Amino acid sequence: MAWRGGAADLGRIADELRWNVEARGSHGLRERLPASAPAPARWALVVELGRACPFVPVTLAAVLILLSLAYAFINGLNDSPSIVAPVVSTHALRPRQALLLAAAAQACGPLLIGLAVARTVAARVVVPELLVPESILAALLAALCWAVFTSIVGIPSSSSHALIGGLAGAALATAGSPALVLPGLARVGVALLISPPLGLLFGFAAVRLTLRLARGARPSLNTQLRYWQQATMMALGVSHGASDAPKAMGVLTLGLMVFGRHDGGGIPGWVVAACLGAFCLGTSIGGWRQMRTLGARIYRLRPVHGFGALVAGSVVIFSAAVAGGPISTTQVMASAILGAGAAERLNQVRWLVLRDMLTAWALTLPATMLLAWGILRLLLASGG
Repeated sequence: MAWRGGAADLGRIADELRWNVEARGSHGLRERLPASAPAPARWALVVELGRACPFVPVTLAAVLILLSLAYAFINGLNDSPSIVAPVVSTHALRPRQALLLAAAAQACGPLLIGLAVARTVAARVVVPELLVPESILAALLAALCWAVFTSIVGIPSSSSHALIGGLAGAALATAGSPALVLPGLARVGVALLISPPLGLLFGFAAVRLTLRLARGARPSLNTQLRYWQQATMMALGVSHGASDAPKAMGVLTLGLMVFGRHDGGGIPGWVVAACLGAFCLGTSIGGWRQMRTLGARIYRLRPVHGFGALVAGSVVIFSAAVAGGPISTTQVMASAILGAGAAERLNQVRWLVLRDMLTAWALTLPATMLLAWGILRLLLASGG
């Protein structure tokens, strides 16, 4: 039977639950609310009673923080090949040097460009008031499971797609379509769709322009291009830090709002510091198998291609970070490398590798939505 109670009924039950908690502790807290009540109503009371029974919200908040930091770490680990592959494959920098420089540049991103992406994830994808704590945990677990899976098989994947898919799946499982901010999701979808083609076009144009300007140049130009690659990689790292690290900040802030431990007034400073630290740590370690895929298996890069791809990626990712669009760095850089290679020799591009990557990207949204749906059901069932 569907729940037909109103605000007055919830208030009455809240008073009863508050007395029950004070008198007998937290056991059976949710069971006092009728089983037919929707999950948001049940957990709204738990959050309301957080002061009388602080153990439940604090424990879940600790899990939320750990999962958010794990997501930030895995995000940095999986995205680092996108940043350093062009400079490593063309021998402009050694892998360890490139990873450490990229991590340092990323740490400056949110400070120089801002946290527009974090605000998008926190407030413009799902409706916090209609979610339950398990919704955020399920979304993060789904994104993490998918990231670990693609990392093991060595396929570049999109952490943005995984997180948005996880949030959407968990929100639908919690309260249906009203829990989705459809205009915000539409803007996110447009950003995710148009950014790879823009990366491809800009990569193609950058290499064509460079080749035309360098016609008849001496071989020493390759050495100069390697230095330019280092500079553009640092610029890309700054843009990437402002584009990808704030995703973890946004989902952690969203979770704190759902838990009743943040009023939604901006991104807390400790959230920024913790997520940025975990993200940069993941970048400094690096994902070596994905680096090989992006740096050699799509197209065997030379300095001119690496330079063009880095310029293209920097422009697209910087623009998205300023606009608050949570795009996929991996997709943009893979497309930029493809465009850079196609600008010189179209028949040398390894299209089968690109097909495998496109398949993984196409599966990410539905897979993480289903994962989040299933994980949420398990969490709610295990919690009574």
